[in-house]
Amino acid sequence: MTNKIALAGCLLVIAAFSVFLPERTAVAMTAEQYFEEGNRLFRDDLYWAALLRYRQAADEGFDSSILHYNEGVAHYRAKQHVRARESLQQALQEPTLRVATQYNLGLNAYALGDMEEALRWFRLVRDQSANRKLQEYAVVAISRIRDAQAKPDEFEVRVADRKKKREFADLELRARISFGNDDNVFRSPNQNYVDFADPALPLVVPTVQSGAFMPISMSAKYRINTLPFEGFYGAYRLAGRYYQDSELENANEYLHELSIGSEYSRTEDTRKREVNSAFTIAQHDEVYYDPDDGTTRDSAGVDIDDRMNYVRYGPQISLRQAHERLAIGAQFKGQLWNYEETDVVPEYDHEYFLLRLFGQYRFAKTSLLRITGEYYSRRYGDRPSYDLDGQQRIGNPAVRYDYLSLALRARQRINDSMWFGFDVARDERKDKHVGYNDYTLDSFGFEFHWAPGDRFDLELNGVYRLYDYTNAFAFHNPVAGRKTHESADGSFIGTYRMTRHLSLIGEARYRETISNDTRIQYERLQYLLGVRWER
Repeated sequence: MTNKIALAGCLLVIAAFSVFLPERTAVAMTAEQYFEEGNRLFRDDLYWAALLRYRQAADEGFDSSILHYNEGVAHYRAKQHVRARESLQQALQEPTLRVATQYNLGLNAYALGDMEEALRWFRLVRDQSANRKLQEYAVVAISRIRDAQAKPDEFEVRVADRKKKREFADLELRARISFGNDDNVFRSPNQNYVDFADPALPLVVPTVQSGAFMPISMSAKYRINTLPFEGFYGAYRLAGRYYQDSELENANEYLHELSIGSEYSRTEDTRKREVNSAFTIAQHDEVYYDPDDGTTRDSAGVDIDDRMNYVRYGPQISLRQAHERLAIGAQFKGQLWNYEETDVVPEYDHEYFLLRLFGQYRFAKTSLLRITGEYYSRRYGDRPSYDLDGQQRIGNPAVRYDYLSLALRARQRINDSMWFGFDVARDERKDKHVGYNDYTLDSFGFEFHWAPGDRFDLELNGVYRLYDYTNAFAFHNPVAGRKTHESADGSFIGTYRMTRHLSLIGEARYRETISNDTRIQYERLQYLLGVRWER
């Protein structure tokens, strides 16, 4: 039987009472200060120490229903159920604590194995109307006790069979559509520059264009639960963005993805094991445009605007084993990326492999630390590697980039509605030809989440990335100097749940990239408002 309500009720009483307590001094503690110290120890899950302080408060003359209530819940959490019952019964005389005390007496009786006494207390909570939330929990508690005690009759068997048939298959649907503004549609540089990649060294004057756009996303997942802990599923996902003005339609892009796989999940006591596997195929379409003005690209007069369209497919599997505090897991993915054929320029077709391992440890209910290690590789078939002078010569071995990554994530929950986290990661890329495109990437991230009410959610995210290229040149030209690159991303998301299935979402995104290869330097701000529906 869950004891979350007992803890929540005690914490509310602690918070309410602590407002009126005097400040602590360096001299001997008063009864109120012993009580305050006991509350602090309780919040830190130090129940035996809290009980000692409560006893000292009582010895100093502090005698109130609040003390008896907190003392009773502390005894309950310390598994001293007989003493918990004695203390809680003394708190029944306080009208403002009566319902919560009755519910906790029910939990305590259940822990003692006295189902009749537990039912008696839960029925008292069920029949009152002062606290609707505890009333709902009491109804659930009574139902669970009855289910454990009673043998189902023929009608209940029929109801259970119908429910099992309904759960045999499960359909999930999600959709989101938004409308907003993009102040740099084609990621154009915000300054004029000399193009050192062109032997003529022309002066390029980029045109930054802005406009309205509409991001959309939709997903559907159908499960068939054929075994007690395992089921099969088929899933579809659509994602894309479409710009309102015809002059900006080259920035339109979309993705279709289809997955077929199986899911295994089994929980035993504090252990949970999950295994997910799938085969995925996806199609991605976008226009290969020039960021300077948004026009389509060509090579020797041949249009190559579909160069970045591709189909990718391959298997993937993930495993996770979780205990009360420790969780470990792994993921493997292998894919083929098949790009649109182009006769005048090398294609981007390649193989992609990923191996990820992680370990996570919860130091307390409110804090965790996660370490993730990754190896992944992109192995191209038709794209020649660069030499150390920045030249991409026909006949060079095909590009192969291998990546190693180590990431550290820490999260801390402040209360039930607020938490924050930090991410630190280092990635190393190895160019397997002569190392021209080697780099080290250091990234630092921050996230903050706050739910100020039952319907509101606020999220703030940010990440800074710093690339260190050891050999590559800006514009692939030694005259331009060693390549530098750094970027910063930030986003703010506010969500308001209008109904159980429908939410209103406002979002702002910002990105800035700085580099001495001015072709990839830009600033971009997007803000949008949309609705999300899910079932």
